[in-house]
Amino acid sequence: MTRFVWRGVLACTFMVLAVSGCGDSGPTAAEAGETLKSHITELMKERHALDVRITDSGGRDIPCGEGKAKRTFAATGTYGTGKLRADSLNTLLLGSLSGVAPYRIVEDRGNAPLKLANDEYKTRLTLESPGDGQYAVRGETECLPIS
Repeated sequence: MTRFVWRGVLACTFMVLAVSGCGDSGPTAAEAGETLKSHITELMKERHALDVRITDSGGRDIPCGEGKAKRTFAATGTYGTGKLRADSLNTLLLGSLSGVAPYRIVEDRGNAPLKLANDEYKTRLTLESPGDGQYAVRGETECLPIS
């Protein structure tokens, strides 16, 4: 009798897991786009950036093919007092990013833009401050399912 109960419990468990979406492949383009927007705006807050401007409000699907799309978002802000170089501003942004979400460096060519990725949220950031005390961050999601 116990063996039959055990088999029944296992069968029910597998059914519940299959129906509950346990094998979820990650966020949709819209979900990742909202996360991207949140990460960039929170990064500007962490840096206490002044005069923050949204330069790409995103919010729309950019088709990638095969029923997938990506989303974008970008913002700029001012350092405050002083005119720092581009690499210094990007380093400040990178340091503050740890308070927002864990991103890994994908590409760092010194004074060039710094490219970062977050595999969990399927987002990518480019820290591309032009210098002269101006922060600039742009991001995009990976190509993800539309729904």
